[in-house]
Amino acid sequence: MTRAKAHVGDAAFLSRKNNEAWAEPAYSGALSAFRRRYSRDLKNVDAVIWGVPFDLATSYRSGTRFGPQAIRRISAMWEPADNAWPYDFTPFTELNIVDYGDAVFDYSRPETVLDTITAQASEILKSKAMLYSMGGDHVVTYALLRAHVKKHGPLALIHFDAHPDTWSDTNKNHYHGNFASYAIDDKLIDPAASIQVGIRTRAPNPHKLAQVDAEQCFKLGVDGVIAKIKKIVGNRKAYLSLDIDVLDPGHAPGTGTPVPGGISTRELYMILRGLGSVNLIGADIVEVSPPYDVSDITANAAAGALQQLLCLQALRRKKTSKRKK
Repeated sequence: MTRAKAHVGDAAFLSRKNNEAWAEPAYSGALSAFRRRYSRDLKNVDAVIWGVPFDLATSYRSGTRFGPQAIRRISAMWEPADNAWPYDFTPFTELNIVDYGDAVFDYSRPETVLDTITAQASEILKSKAMLYSMGGDHVVTYALLRAHVKKHGPLALIHFDAHPDTWSDTNKNHYHGNFASYAIDDKLIDPAASIQVGIRTRAPNPHKLAQVDAEQCFKLGVDGVIAKIKKIVGNRKAYLSLDIDVLDPGHAPGTGTPVPGGISTRELYMILRGLGSVNLIGADIVEVSPPYDVSDITANAAAGALQQLLCLQALRRKKTSKRKK
């Protein structure tokens, strides 16, 4: 592990490598995701963290445009030089990770935003890096899926949410409640290999997606949920989309459309850790709305989930290295 002198600070700009873990006070300095270096040079980069601060497609409370900013701020508390619990390593030295900054779009022309996000994500995905996006409301997942499908072909979707996001729209408008419908209609995902976890609302057009609703999560237990996800997804390339409102509002109050009765942060992390054998090729965490958060607990939950996903990628790297030896 590389640990620089604490007094240097501002690793977001001054770090010399993408896999350094500098000790730095959590309450000061230039903020980036987990103190990763801000860079758009993706040569030899394993993972890109990218913000998509768009929330003009919400149906209730806005504010998720501030989600990436909040996740970055609280992620400074997740000391990158320390091993990630319960692992014996830190993903920030195992992987070359950069913070790519945020998507840039014309907020005065919302009809152009999805195409802009897809184009910018596609540029990132020209590299070999895995893209982890921070929303933003859930409509951004549709744009991100288009970019990933352009590179990988149709995907399996692992979708954590309180809502199925399969509402129909006769006017052909995109909003955060119908990204899954469009993903199926446009053949971005294979519904037979896709699954939704934590659902506790009804939509008129379920599209026959496999579901493990919130009460089934409790009855099946963490191991049962993991087993069902793996059975449905199989060995397909999979994209994971995590709406933070999959968590009960007691664990994540800072979100646009909170629904009581969700899973806990602990259960979410345990499920994520159980997906190590799944062929994940990209992920996003959306719907963190700081104006409605309390003591940053929602943003903190999102940052922890992102760290767990990075650990999965690091584990796959370590296992691949062992096989080659």
